[in-house]
Amino acid sequence: MNPRGTAHVDTFARDHLPPRDQWPELRFDLPELHYPERLNCAAELLHGPPDDRPAFLTPTGEPWTYGDLRARVDRIAHLLTGELGVVPGNRVLLRGPTTPWLAACWLAVLKAGAVAVTVLAQQRPHELSTMCEIARVRHALCDIRAVDDLAKAEIPGLRITAYGGDAPDDLLNRPAPATPYEAVATAADDVALIAFTSGTTGRPKGCMHLHRDVLAIADTFSRHVLKPHADDVFTGSPPLGFTFGLGGLVIFPLRAGARALLLEQAGPRQLLPAIARHRVSVLFTAPAAYRALLDELDGYDVSCLRRCVSAGENLPATTWQAWHERTGLRVINGIGATELLHIFISAADDRIRPGTTGVPVPGWHARVQDADGRPVPDGQPGLLAVRGPVGCRYLADPRQRDYVRDGWNVTGDTYVRDPDGYFRYVARADDMIISAGYNIAGPEVEDALLRHPDVVEAAVVGRPDEARGQVVLAFAVLKEGARRDAEALRAFVKSELAPYKCPREIVFLDALPRTATGKLQRFRLRIHGVPGGDQE
Repeated sequence: MNPRGTAHVDTFARDHLPPRDQWPELRFDLPELHYPERLNCAAELLHGPPDDRPAFLTPTGEPWTYGDLRARVDRIAHLLTGELGVVPGNRVLLRGPTTPWLAACWLAVLKAGAVAVTVLAQQRPHELSTMCEIARVRHALCDIRAVDDLAKAEIPGLRITAYGGDAPDDLLNRPAPATPYEAVATAADDVALIAFTSGTTGRPKGCMHLHRDVLAIADTFSRHVLKPHADDVFTGSPPLGFTFGLGGLVIFPLRAGARALLLEQAGPRQLLPAIARHRVSVLFTAPAAYRALLDELDGYDVSCLRRCVSAGENLPATTWQAWHERTGLRVINGIGATELLHIFISAADDRIRPGTTGVPVPGWHARVQDADGRPVPDGQPGLLAVRGPVGCRYLADPRQRDYVRDGWNVTGDTYVRDPDGYFRYVARADDMIISAGYNIAGPEVEDALLRHPDVVEAAVVGRPDEARGQVVLAFAVLKEGARRDAEALRAFVKSELAPYKCPREIVFLDALPRTATGKLQRFRLRIHGVPGGDQE
């Protein structure tokens, strides 16, 4: 054991945590957040359910029971620490579509005391190279179908082990002990994973999370807001390289002893038949997906659903209402962040108020403050600041000082706290449009556009203007066959909002630009609106 208490032999991650005076204040207000000093989160997630209970489902394959999952995780862990030479603290890149094998690899890496770096299957060689450079990655487990771009990245010293192929050296074809693997006795505050921000531009930031953090998100949001049952079936669209998906499709169901349906393709035309066939009860997806699902609902029985969770970006009240009217289900809205691992403000059941995000999840605290860190009165917009059992710890990145201020995580979102304690989203702090002295929140204009029956998606940005500083530029995606009449749509918005908030121009697109995790890429829309900018 390392004399400092860590189980890590390779101490790179711990050595590159921010200085303690740059950490946010951590709060462990709930009894269930008082974890032992020695904690391996993978061992905890795998402990409990009987061997014959289903753990993972796929659309076509045989179910994996908890017994299957434990045996396969142990087999991979033996290979990692034996033949592949991984030692506790090494960073191991994980890449592939959402499958039980990817989840098993993630659990095996953690059980072996290494640090999981799960990336998106869609990320390209340059992106992969940058992340491996930042995290000093030297081992990778990669689905055979996602190997090419990782190999093209030509990362110095990286050992790639493929899984899912026919070769004798494939991870799943190598001989390995069939005996149980004893989990490495990691410390609760040993780094378990590095999640890279899925930001729309700029150098990615590696967010380091500890073994106790993995359990803390299950023991706050999942336990107290989602309230899963052991007989629940989870599914959703976010990939496991996105912490929204990692929590919703692996951590939360395993912590509850439930099962998860893992889908490689999870668009509306795959989700709905899968929900109906496998009697899914808990759904995780993004706001845009809920709106798209509405157009495909006819003919599918979704009466099995009891929980629908939305995060990744703001959920428009119009989308919430439309989903409720069609299904009778009240979507659980939430805000989370890669820096904080999962959702920290939300509400469920009778506590839901459409148009708000909710209240702090039990175990979390939130406030709205000004740029100098002073709380602002209820009803006034300001920057959202939160703290709880998980906090931002960037991997050797000076931007730590921007995110953590006076012990609070400052998320970069503009919010209003209502007098009754509910938090209402206004905009990303850098998405506020200031036009002729008026502050205009883009999401408010987007909501108005979405109330038009022909609008499927909408996005609003500020366009530079000499006279006003900025003017409102809107982008809209219409239903198939709808007429692209910008003036008629502008007139509709004027009937919904004050005239100064009305878009000066509306651009029609076939689809809005989004990241692989479904987040809107506003920077690409801003380029569209800059005179002489890229018009693609």
